[in-house]
Amino acid sequence: MRSLSTRHRRPPAIRATVRATACTILAALSQHAAAQSPATDTAPQLRSVDVKGETLRAAAASYSTTTLEAEEIQQQHVSQAQDLFRLVPGMNVQNYQLAGVADTIVLRGFGGGGHGGDLGVVLDGIPLNEAMSHADGYVDFNVIVPLEINRLRVFRGPVSALYGNFNRAGLVAVETRKRGEYKDLDVSIGSHGTVDAQAALGLRVREGEYLNLAAQHYRSDGFRAQSQSERTTIAGRWTKAVTPDLDIALSARLHQADGDNPGYVTAAQFATNPYGKDARAMNDGAEKHFGTVRADVNYRLAPELKLLSFAYATRQDFTRWFSRPANATAWRQREENYDRRVFGAGTSLNGRTQTAWSPLNWVAGVETFRESTDYQYFDDLVQRARTAGAINDRRSKLNSLSAFTEIEAPVHRLFKPSLGLRWDRFSGSCAKNGAETGTDPCGPLNEVTHTSPKLGVRSDVLPELELRASWSEGFALPNTFAKYALGAANLDPNVFRQTEVGAQWKPRPGVSLDVAAYRVRSSDEIRTVAPGVYENYGETRRTGVEISALWAARRDLDLSLAYGSANSEVTANANPALLGKRVAAVPRHTATASAAWSPVPNWTGTVTWRRVGSYAVNADNSVVYGGYNTLDVGLTYRAQSYQVYASVANVTDKVYATSASVIGGTQLFAPGAPRTLKVGVQAQF
Repeated sequence: MRSLSTRHRRPPAIRATVRATACTILAALSQHAAAQSPATDTAPQLRSVDVKGETLRAAAASYSTTTLEAEEIQQQHVSQAQDLFRLVPGMNVQNYQLAGVADTIVLRGFGGGGHGGDLGVVLDGIPLNEAMSHADGYVDFNVIVPLEINRLRVFRGPVSALYGNFNRAGLVAVETRKRGEYKDLDVSIGSHGTVDAQAALGLRVREGEYLNLAAQHYRSDGFRAQSQSERTTIAGRWTKAVTPDLDIALSARLHQADGDNPGYVTAAQFATNPYGKDARAMNDGAEKHFGTVRADVNYRLAPELKLLSFAYATRQDFTRWFSRPANATAWRQREENYDRRVFGAGTSLNGRTQTAWSPLNWVAGVETFRESTDYQYFDDLVQRARTAGAINDRRSKLNSLSAFTEIEAPVHRLFKPSLGLRWDRFSGSCAKNGAETGTDPCGPLNEVTHTSPKLGVRSDVLPELELRASWSEGFALPNTFAKYALGAANLDPNVFRQTEVGAQWKPRPGVSLDVAAYRVRSSDEIRTVAPGVYENYGETRRTGVEISALWAARRDLDLSLAYGSANSEVTANANPALLGKRVAAVPRHTATASAAWSPVPNWTGTVTWRRVGSYAVNADNSVVYGGYNTLDVGLTYRAQSYQVYASVANVTDKVYATSASVIGGTQLFAPGAPRTLKVGVQAQF
């Protein structure tokens, strides 16, 4: 039986309302619609720019980026946006298999994205990273409906000047559909009682006025005991052209999730009964409620100059119960509560300017946000019942002000430079809401500022060959409550500097090869000298190669490969024993190889092989996980307005772990799913 504190309890009526609204949208879209006039939107132009930096899309080629468009995303039939990341070279999701809890995402030798602060994520230009919710930079991709995505772009490395903190390993920029006329539905069922229903609706209400809606309801019994989960997301956006030069938009998003977690298994259990549950793990799980509203005002000042302004507010609560080993024999359950409020606003000028020597594509803007999180932490619970007072009961505040600019000057086909510059300032505070037994620092956050330059250049040396090179800088604030310590007053941000070279080769239609080599050096890493006392000391080096290849081998056969290697090691540390050690949780290499074969019209079969290499589990590298391989197969029948698909994931029924860890001196595993069947239908009305 679950026991929630009054502060975090949500009436069943709220959950019912969210589900009922989503079901209404899903039901409406499932009805056959009357023929509609074709959408009038054309290729992106300055007049229809809705997200800052759209004018610099070509400049992104100066840096290693992976872009997935709506059609390709829909063909993947994913239930979670992060399932798309295996298509990105060097990117891997370390799935904790804990419903309602964000997974860790690996990129460019960093092993703490998503569940920590190594990866920036923005939705239509608004950051999704949570400053102090469970972990600095925590991101929950489940608030995004995969069917609503118009474009997903992954910037690899700290190359974007449009976003600051949490951008050191890279940035995931998700853009939703904002105009157009469409009625899309994707419904599937699968093993373990899994049901996933997604819908997206685009209506032209009248000339210059659009309504875009999306909804998803997902539930599963899970492949282990006590692993049921359910989540519902609804999103909507209304856009109106008030005048030929003025657009306004209002949007909102609601998300509710509830999941039970069986916890991790020990090495002995993983070897004998990987899908079981340790008897010492209690009734773990997570609950979340998320809501956000946003207003946009976009004004075209001149034919090639547009001002984009926005303001938004977010409110969410998140509660997690988690059992883990305290020592070799005993397990303890903890409870964490987070109540988060964010208010933000920003404006940017987006333009194209023709000069005597080159056209210029540019953006310049300022943004601010104020984020407040009420945090409670309890330990030694018994089946979610608290047995002692709070270890932490406090409110943290983080305030941010930033200014940024990016500019591209395609001077000549052999010389197309781009330059970015970002300035960030952070302030804030921490105050106790009640009695605490913990000793984490809690005080004012001394003002921190940082300026991050970015420089890239690309060159079309041949019509089929483009070369690129870049240098960029990112940063990180002191982690968790260290930033609120008096002893951290003189700390500098942890700085990351990346150097990269790359090439894209398209020797003929149907063949594309992209190769990149990178090196990331960090300095001024932050360590604890004594309780409440910190210093800048520590360095790491990350190097690797990333390859993306596409080959239409025949008219009926397409091949693809996404490969990444990462060599991450500690080069300076207060503990000499860690020098030369691998950074934990970063696989030596990852690879996804796929083949799509269409021997007869309308039918396509797919085979996908995924390899995740070995990685160090802990800092001293005394525990290493050897990695794994999986094989998936699929079959799709496509008609004019619908398609029916079936897939079998892990067709060989391989036993593997999607993440490995050491807690309380015990090696633990999160087992990956056994052979799993999924069948569904996707329709466009």
